[in-house]
Amino acid sequence: MLNKTSCFLKIKNKFKVLVIIVLVLQSMMVFSQSKSKFKVVLDAGHGGKDYGNVHHGFVEKKIALAVTLKVGEYLSKDSDFDFVYSRKTDVFVELKDRAINANKEDADLFVSIHCNAAKNYSAFGTETFVMGLSRSTTNLEVAKNENSVILLEDDYKENYKGFDPNRPESLIGLKILQEEYLNQSIELAAFVEDNFKNGLSKKSRGVKQAPLWVLDASYMPGVLIEIGFLSNKVEGTYLNTETGQNEIAKAIADAILSYKKDYFKVSSTGNVPKTVQTEVKKVEGNTSAASEIKEIKTKIEFKVQISASNSNIKTVPSNFKGLKDISVEHVGKLYKYFYGNESSYDEAKKRVEEAKAKGYKSAFVVAYKDGVKINLSDAIK
Repeated sequence: MLNKTSCFLKIKNKFKVLVIIVLVLQSMMVFSQSKSKFKVVLDAGHGGKDYGNVHHGFVEKKIALAVTLKVGEYLSKDSDFDFVYSRKTDVFVELKDRAINANKEDADLFVSIHCNAAKNYSAFGTETFVMGLSRSTTNLEVAKNENSVILLEDDYKENYKGFDPNRPESLIGLKILQEEYLNQSIELAAFVEDNFKNGLSKKSRGVKQAPLWVLDASYMPGVLIEIGFLSNKVEGTYLNTETGQNEIAKAIADAILSYKKDYFKVSSTGNVPKTVQTEVKKVEGNTSAASEIKEIKTKIEFKVQISASNSNIKTVPSNFKGLKDISVEHVGKLYKYFYGNESSYDEAKKRVEEAKAKGYKSAFVVAYKDGVKINLSDAIK
């Protein structure tokens, strides 16, 4: 009997801790919306003893830092921005500290800048990653390369609880701690790749998901941008020039500006998501708003986002691998495609599995309250 009581108390204590964590995270999210400026963490990959990719005399840590600083210069022209750097010089910053410092800053975005490399020296182009558990061999290789800096850190086994960046099972085992922000991360990544492709006429390898530790541990929307391949001599030469770095930096800065413009409005009360602005406008100047709000019956809906694209695709089963009940939402420059519409979270999870079985491996659940998108955790509660 004593053992059962002891087990119950342990479970109860763990539950209390989880509740406290949820409350703290919620308070952080509310506080972040009351800031007067839109804050971005600019993270130059590698540094110090960690050189990153080195090919044909091109060094990733130097190019990543140069581009990152230039992104900051472009953003500094907008007085509504506040930004911080993970590093401003050639120093080694532990991976865990990059995420910890970003969280301390209570930033709105985390943008990490890197250079790519491949065994095939003809590979070229840009790609932008968001957090995810893709099992793609190529994506896992990128994740292994970017996570491998962990092995250069002191006490890495203790800091990362046995996480081994060289073992695929460790990569696949990562949990998406920032699930609430995945959708926003995808949108920012799409802006970045769109600017590279249409603005600079560069080959875009697309928006991808990979288990990257620094994105996983940052409690905000975040992307890791691979600005090109140093293993490709032509692309490496371009990235090593002042002109190339300026063009790449401006494309990234413009993407951040587009994201801010489309999803946040800076006012005296802080950064307010557009969905909130819309709801506020509905009741402004309406003297009977309070009574009307009481009459509204709350309706919670769960949908499964299966893809996002710059193209407007007809929502017929033949365009979505046979899936029916497809809907589309136009947000900014993106068209988001959803499968199903459920009132139960459990039913929505079943739709996720159905979508993944059809090949949509990065499918995830999103929630709406009275037609307005809300945090998934709030909808579940």
